[in-house]
Amino acid sequence: MDNSKYCLISVSDKDGISDFAKSIAKLGYKIISTGGTLKHLQNSGLHLGGVNLIPIEQITGNPESFDGRMKTISFQIESGILFDRKNPEHVKQAKELNILPIDLVVCNLYPFEKENSIENIDVGGPTMIRSAAKNYQNVIAIVDPKDYQIVSDALISKKADEEFRRKLAAKAFWHLSFYDSQVARFFNRIQFPEELTIPLKRFGDLRYGENPHQKATFYLEPGTNSPLKNLKWFWGRELSLVNLTDINAGLESIRSFGKPCAVVIKHNTPCGIALGENSSQALKRAIEADPESAFGGVIILNKSFDLKSAKIIASFKDERRGNIDIIAAPKIEKNALDLLKKVRKTMGVYEFGDIPKQIKNETNLKWIEGGLIVQTPDIDLETGFSNWEVVTKIKPTEDQLAQMKIAWLFLTKMRSNAVIVVDKDLPMTRGIGTGQTSRVRATKIALEQSDSFCQDAILASDSFFPFGDSVKEAAKHGIGAIIQQGDSINDALSVDEANKAGIPMIFTHRRAFWH
Repeated sequence: MDNSKYCLISVSDKDGISDFAKSIAKLGYKIISTGGTLKHLQNSGLHLGGVNLIPIEQITGNPESFDGRMKTISFQIESGILFDRKNPEHVKQAKELNILPIDLVVCNLYPFEKENSIENIDVGGPTMIRSAAKNYQNVIAIVDPKDYQIVSDALISKKADEEFRRKLAAKAFWHLSFYDSQVARFFNRIQFPEELTIPLKRFGDLRYGENPHQKATFYLEPGTNSPLKNLKWFWGRELSLVNLTDINAGLESIRSFGKPCAVVIKHNTPCGIALGENSSQALKRAIEADPESAFGGVIILNKSFDLKSAKIIASFKDERRGNIDIIAAPKIEKNALDLLKKVRKTMGVYEFGDIPKQIKNETNLKWIEGGLIVQTPDIDLETGFSNWEVVTKIKPTEDQLAQMKIAWLFLTKMRSNAVIVVDKDLPMTRGIGTGQTSRVRATKIALEQSDSFCQDAILASDSFFPFGDSVKEAAKHGIGAIIQQGDSINDALSVDEANKAGIPMIFTHRRAFWH
C-alpha cells in the first residue's frame, strides 16, 4: 500500500482553500482535487506535480462525466476514505486493491438556499463527507473554512486526537443534515410530512438567555427574508433572548400596516401601538397609550427613525423619567443617532432594513417540550373583513368601522386572552388587557387602563364573549362600538346587552388567538 498521505479537496466555498492546501502540502500531503476546485488551486499557484496536485480522474480511472454528475463517486475514492487503518485485514485488502489512504477530506456543499434546482443537488460531496465523518478515528472531515487554520495547527502540533476529530465529524453531519433538509423542502409538496427536519444556521450569540444565568444563541433559516437577519447594532446593550423576542413581537405587530406604525413591547406583548402620519406621531401615540408600561420597553417602528422621533424619546426621559431599553427601525437617521446617544448610552439602538409584508416561511412553529407544533400561519387578515357581520340593531358608522378594522389588526398580535380599547378617533390603543385567563378580567383591565378615553371608543376582543358580562362592563364605561369573534352558544346574551346600551357590535367569525 502507498505510504504517502493524501488529502481530497472538493469545495463549493473556496474561501481560504488555497492557503490551506499549501500548508498541508508542506506537511507532505498529496492533494487530490476535482474540476472547479482543481482549477482554483492551479490558478492560486499550485501546479500539477509541483505540490503533488492530482486530478481525481487519475485515482478513479474515469473522466468527470455527465456534466459533472459523476466525478468523485468511485470504489477507489470511497474505499480510500472508509477503510480502517487500525484493522490489519482492512490494511491488507487496501494494499491488495491498490487503494490510496485518504486521511483528510475537505468538502463543503453548494449553498442550496441560493438557487434551488435539481442540478444543485450534490451527490458525491455528501458521500465523501459522510464516509470521512463515519471513519473519524482515521480520517479528518473538514466542512467549514473557519476550521482550516485549526486543523493545520493541530496537524503541525500533532494534537489531532480522537476528540478533536469527533468534533469535526459532528460538524460534518450537521452540515449534511442542514443541506439535506433544504433539498427535502425543495421536493416536498405535503403540508405536514411524516418526518421533518428544519435547516437553521447560527446567526449569533446573545448576551444571555431568558435570565442572566442562561446562555443563548440564535439561529435563522437559510434564505429567510426576516428583518432579523439584517440587524445592525449601533451601540448600547447587546441583545438578550427577551430583547430579541421583543423585537420579533414588535415586527409581528406592525407588519400589517403601510402607514407609519410604532409599537412599545414589554415581555413580547404590546403595551401601546399606534399609527400616524409620520414616525414621530406614531411613536408619540404609542408611548402615550401606556407611558407607565413603556418604561424599560422596546420600541419598534416600520418606517425610518428620524430626529423628531429621537426628540420624543428625549422628552419621555426628561418629562416622565422614562427609559427605553431598545429601539429598532428599518433605518436610524444620523441626526437621530446623535441625539439618542445623549439620551441614554446604554439604550440598544438597531436597524433592520425593510419589513416584508409576509415572511417566506410556509409554516409557523411553536416549540413544546420534546418537540414542536407545526401550523399554517395566520395571514391575510384583511381578507376576513368581508365576513364581518353587524349583529345589533344599530350599525356602526363609517368612522367606527374604520377604527374597528385598525383595532382588529392591532389585536391579532396581542397575547390571548386579549381585549383592547382603541381611541374613538385616533389610530392608537388606549387600553390593553392581555394574557389573561378570564375574558371579563381582560375587558376590565383594558377599560380601567383607558379611563376617560373609553367614551365612544372601540372595544375589540380576540375571541367571543362567553356571557354578556363583558358587554355590560363596556356599556358602563361608555364604549361606542364593539368587535368580537362571536359564534358562542351565548351570543344572544352579548347581543341583548349591546342592544340595551345602544352599542353597535360586529362579529368577525374569525378568532385571533396568539400565544
